[in-house]
Amino acid sequence: MKTTTVTPDLTQLTRLRFVNAYLVREDDGFTLVDSTLGGAAEDLIAVARAAGGEIRRIVLTHGHGDHAGSVDGLRAKLGASVEVFLGEADARILAGEQVTQGKPPGTWPKMLTVPDVRLAGGEQIGHLEAIPTPGHTPGHFSFLDTRDRTAIVGDTYTSLGRLEVSSHFYWRFPLAQMATWDRPLDVASALRLLELDPSRLVVGHGPATPMPSHAMREAIDRAGGAPQAPEAAGPGLAGEAGD
Repeated sequence: MKTTTVTPDLTQLTRLRFVNAYLVREDDGFTLVDSTLGGAAEDLIAVARAAGGEIRRIVLTHGHGDHAGSVDGLRAKLGASVEVFLGEADARILAGEQVTQGKPPGTWPKMLTVPDVRLAGGEQIGHLEAIPTPGHTPGHFSFLDTRDRTAIVGDTYTSLGRLEVSSHFYWRFPLAQMATWDRPLDVASALRLLELDPSRLVVGHGPATPMPSHAMREAIDRAGGAPQAPEAAGPGLAGEAGD
């Protein structure tokens, strides 16, 4: 597992050269954002300890297997005191509920761990603010570090080759588009992140992008620009009218 220091408070962990997780330093240890594919639990714990702390909580940007794949292994080794956070809709999908009209794309693991907290938006997890960014998946979340405005955005954007919105086909990483559930909503979420004016952008696939606003705007334009009404986008969530 490759480690890259992004800031004094943020370390990027990369498996297979293109799948990222992140350690966010807090006063009590680390928040782990995403867990990469299955089989990484021991390495993730070892990297955190080498950096001088323990993993105290696990925050998932979304439920795809390349982000949530090692959660069960981590929970088995770290115990139930390490809380797991995941967006409401993705937690429901992983629990086997019918959330969308049709199966959402991407690989969804059989995760035995039940998230301790189902995110709705606005939660403060250490120094991270939870921001709903649905589109790539129904319950996708991004996280803004309030200390320096670094945005950890999962698969709303990718940066392999250049910064792209995940719903836009790019030959260097076509899997992102193939796994995106609702393309107009994904673009709307990308725009929401741009409006936050982050100091840097770190993603699930690719390197960090410092001072990213210009590159974000160009990526949004390539993806078709901002939709007129995000609420009108895509297939929607099943059962919304009755919930």
